[in-house]
Parts: sequence; structure tokens; C-alpha cells
Amino acid sequence: MMDDITDTSQTVAAGQLRAIIERIERLEEEKKTISDDIKEVYAELKGAGFDSKAVRTIVRERKKDQAERQEEATILDLYRAALGMV
Repeated sequence: MMDDITDTSQTVAAGQLRAIIERIERLEEEKKTISDDIKEVYAELKGAGFDSKAVRTIVRERKKDQAERQEEATILDLYRAALGMV
């Protein structure tokens, strides 16, 4: 009787594990597809004459709130001044 319970729980655990792994694999494939789509958009951007490095910087900055962007800018200005870059 105990062996039946152990076998059943192992079967359930194996099934649950398989389902989770398959879900991760599907999400990884979706992530790859989205990444490829983003690369295509950047290629279009470059083809239209825009600087993709500058646009990537702006995209990163837009993810941050105003206070965080301001703090970063202040620190960069301080470091540039310390190095005689301004």
C-alpha cells in the first residue's frame, strides 16, 4: 500500500515537473521570438538613419523614473568634472 502511494506521488511530481519545464521552454522560445523582433526594429531604425546606440540609451532611461535619471545625471556630471571632461 505504501509503495502505491510513493509511486503515485512520484508520478504526480514527475508530471508536475515536466509541465513546468515545458512551460519554461515555451517562454524561452517566446523570449527568443521577441528578441528577434526587437533586433528587426533596431535594424529598421538604423536603416532610417537613426543612431541605434542613442535610441537604446533612451529606451533604458525611459524605464527609470525622473528622480533616478536626475541622480544618475548628477553623478555623471560630477565624475566628468572630476576628470576634466567638461
